[in-house]
Amino acid sequence: MNEQKRADIVIVGAGPAGTAAAAHLGQLGVKNVVLLDKHDFPREKTCGSGVSPKGIEVLRALGVWEDVRREAYPIHGLRLVTPEGREAYQSAGDEMAAVVCARRVLDHLILKRALENGVEFIPFFTADSLIEEAGRVVGVRAKDGREVRARFTLVAGGTHCRLGPQRESRRMIQAIMGWWEGVPFRRGHVEMVFDPMVLPYYGWLFPESEDRVNIGITYEDNGAKRNARELFQQFLDKQYGRRLVGAKQLGGWKGHPVAYSYEIEKLTSPGRIVIGEAGLMTHPATAEGIYQGMKSGMMAAEVLRAVFHAGLAEAEALAEYERRCKSTFRLSFLGGGLFRSFIKTPALDWLVRASETPLVKHTAAKIIAAL
Repeated sequence: MNEQKRADIVIVGAGPAGTAAAAHLGQLGVKNVVLLDKHDFPREKTCGSGVSPKGIEVLRALGVWEDVRREAYPIHGLRLVTPEGREAYQSAGDEMAAVVCARRVLDHLILKRALENGVEFIPFFTADSLIEEAGRVVGVRAKDGREVRARFTLVAGGTHCRLGPQRESRRMIQAIMGWWEGVPFRRGHVEMVFDPMVLPYYGWLFPESEDRVNIGITYEDNGAKRNARELFQQFLDKQYGRRLVGAKQLGGWKGHPVAYSYEIEKLTSPGRIVIGEAGLMTHPATAEGIYQGMKSGMMAAEVLRAVFHAGLAEAEALAEYERRCKSTFRLSFLGGGLFRSFIKTPALDWLVRASETPLVKHTAAKIIAAL
């Protein structure tokens, strides 16, 4: 099959980064945008599905927050467990601090907004390679031979994407998770458990409704020596054994890798912009990628709007995109590196022991929220 389509902008991947870029391009009046994905929607996606306060701000800017809010589970507080097993609760009171929204729902809602804004969506397009001519990316080719040629190609293919520039700074962590009904938890609270077996990362419980939760762990495994299922079972037995008695597991466990880097670089080349996790823009300490994906997608849309509607030179637009990504994410990523070192010390246990002091309690909440 040699079917060929032409567009001004083609976006490869319809996760939060790709759909946000598409929706924002529509908001900005940029036409002839094509969004590709290997699946149709709604579709399942393995993810903890937590949306941070910064992520909520982006959803507001995209005009989809009210739709998401109706479908999401509101989060008002945090249960924190330290490496020594100390427990503390941080609460935002009646204020909504974050939400949990299953990716099947979240991605589909943003896609719907993109479609409303005039974007064309093509499902079942499995991208295989970029099309390059004279040192410039001019589109993408599917495994079945179909092509979409465009003036600009946005790469939003996530962890496994190989359509972006290769990065020596690429690092990987692993995650595995499952879903249950009937697990007791404090209403409106997520849980972060810094168990020594997964440090400097953590395990979590994220409620998706009043009766359904997802539980998982993130951990390092640079030598590929750890058995994910055995590690997860050990974590569940230790941290959630009693609470899982009588609970109903929904489906099997699912694992997925997460790619990240402390360096924000090599996000562009002539005709190409890389956004979201394809550009390694996930948080080094929390593995959060939804906010960074959506935000980088919006920033890419804004520089391309300047190219199409304001005559900005391509080289200037690509440089501006990289500058904005560094300005937006770099400090937080470096802070994540510091937090990884911090969490290996007794400092978190000290902070929790002292957390009944109002000033310390406020400081602890700010540190966690800033991540």
